[in-house]
Amino acid sequence: MSGAKAYDVAVIGAGVFGSWTAHFLNRAGKKVVLLDAYGPANSRASSGGESRIIRAGYGADEIYSRWAMRSLDAWKEFFARAGKPLFHRTGMLWLAREDDSFVRSTQETLARLGARFEPLDRSEIAKRFPQFALDDVAGGLFEPESGALMARRAVQAVVEDAARNGVAYETARVSAPTGRGRVAAVAIESGVAIRAETFVFACGPWLGKVFPDLLGDRVFPSRQEVFFFGAPAGAAQFTSPAMPIWIFHADEIYGFPDLESRGVKVAFDHHGPAFDPDTGVRVASAEGIEAIRRYVVRRFPALAGAPIVETRVCQYENTSSGDFLIDRHPEFENVWLVGGGSGHGFKHGPALGEYVAGRVLGAACPSWAGASQEVERRFSLATKQRVQKRAVF
Repeated sequence: MSGAKAYDVAVIGAGVFGSWTAHFLNRAGKKVVLLDAYGPANSRASSGGESRIIRAGYGADEIYSRWAMRSLDAWKEFFARAGKPLFHRTGMLWLAREDDSFVRSTQETLARLGARFEPLDRSEIAKRFPQFALDDVAGGLFEPESGALMARRAVQAVVEDAARNGVAYETARVSAPTGRGRVAAVAIESGVAIRAETFVFACGPWLGKVFPDLLGDRVFPSRQEVFFFGAPAGAAQFTSPAMPIWIFHADEIYGFPDLESRGVKVAFDHHGPAFDPDTGVRVASAEGIEAIRRYVVRRFPALAGAPIVETRVCQYENTSSGDFLIDRHPEFENVWLVGGGSGHGFKHGPALGEYVAGRVLGAACPSWAGASQEVERRFSLATKQRVQKRAVF
């Protein structure tokens, strides 16, 4: 390898996890390079696309509620400083069936953490949000502070800000390290060496391709179809604040109001088939279109006959449980593995970046993280199994 460039930390992957990790390492005074094969929040990335939910509700999983609350504050502070209005405070409505244990435990967790929420019975939901058909809904929970992050533009803004503050950025495919022990450098396609004291591989659905023997059967990229429906002309009931973001956990489906005139977004949250992030076909299937139309007509009668104005195929990068992967590579003392967003990770970018930077730098676990020890075991490689048993939503 020729023309070596030297850094304190090289972060591979300029999605939401990698960009915020680079941000916090830079803020700690480290010389950082951030690399991505296709560009920040590109169309193949799990961090690409129009919008992502940020909500505090996670059932009994208090650690993720804590991280989401911390991240919401950080996102809003960042957008205000950068002058980019990329958060829409739409509120977040949990729809629940009778005796819904997930929504009940969400309410208990949010109350314990002091987060704002409003329990709603069926009649209250019908009065406040009449666009919903509530045939199988018994009640719900409303998070007034939650909303939507404009995903692609938000990640690009974090990378641009990091670059202004001294982080080097390169679009380049990085070769996996070889051997054992301490990695001195990695190569990029041009043959240039990237030298660093520490390497953080935050490359989401590509982790299994970069480290096939270790992660090829522990990170499960899945194909996820997303649909945008054109609301009737002048139909303010499908825009915020009249319509919130919503999730029906029992049905594994979620949706957004019409944000920035892109259409009403609706998608199934259950894991799709295996998917290759480099070469997978990103055209919505006829089966997916038929299934989503049936659901939309049932849940939103006013959208019967509404055109699909846009579709998108992205991917989750699931771990066996849905927990994040944040751990040192077992064969390389200075290589860290960061990923496993599992369809819910985008919102946590700031908190995760701060946590990862702290792990890399050997800092104490921050008090807001809710970890019971210096290292949160549920993020360890040892807990990542080869069979999916989704537990985190």
